[in-house]
Amino acid sequence: MGGTEHLDVRREGATLVLTLNRPEAKNALSLPMLVGLYDGWLEADADDGVRSVVLTGAGGSFCAGMDLKALAGKGMEGEEHRGRLKADPDLHWKAMLRHHRPRKPVIAAVEGYCVAGGTEILQGTDIRVAAASATFGLFEVRRGLFPIGGSTVRLPRQIARTHALEMLLTGRPYTAEEAARIGLVGRVVPDGTALDTALDIAERINACGPLAVEAVKASVYETAEMTETEGLAAELKRGWPIFDTADAKEGARAFAEKRAAVYRRE
Repeated sequence: MGGTEHLDVRREGATLVLTLNRPEAKNALSLPMLVGLYDGWLEADADDGVRSVVLTGAGGSFCAGMDLKALAGKGMEGEEHRGRLKADPDLHWKAMLRHHRPRKPVIAAVEGYCVAGGTEILQGTDIRVAAASATFGLFEVRRGLFPIGGSTVRLPRQIARTHALEMLLTGRPYTAEEAARIGLVGRVVPDGTALDTALDIAERINACGPLAVEAVKASVYETAEMTETEGLAAELKRGWPIFDTADAKEGARAFAEKRAAVYRRE
């Protein structure tokens, strides 16, 4: 499996778990972490045995954003990692899910800080679980910076514009309860249980037909900016072929025989 010294990668059944692992820095983004994240997204999509991805953080935090020392030119360690970035100048954006959308569903399990770049990565995930004491926010304007990880584009499309602009322009922290109320996260769970909840959701996804799951996800995103008429036409184009798959036939047989379906991506 992939991964770097700042990112743990492991399998839980059909789920790939990516853990941001710089707890001493509240998992602030480093170059090795970004390289590992990008490789993790590629690994998930390339491996047909992976049906979902969970993104989380070690040590009670999700991600406190970019490492400001690294931004100042210190700590972007590793000649190998710098070489990767030089070869692909968009690698860090792809890692943060700004320029890349994995085929497989991505579930965020948030404990502690999920701010600045952490909240930006969050916007690239599909399903979001937050611990009760988690903290969210886009702090960039407070530091004279711009949230260039996609937030001025994506956030107003994911939550009401008034909430998006308040978050973007005030740079204030948000509680998990507030994040759920404005629609930034889907559910709030007791502290220490976000990962277990995310894995439970992943297991439910993993039990479904993978071709169907990936087609549904693709349809939701590709039709988001279409008119209703255009979107409905695109949905038919994306959805009808699923009915002709061996997996669809297996799903019907399993239902009739009152057993769990065995899907083979066929």
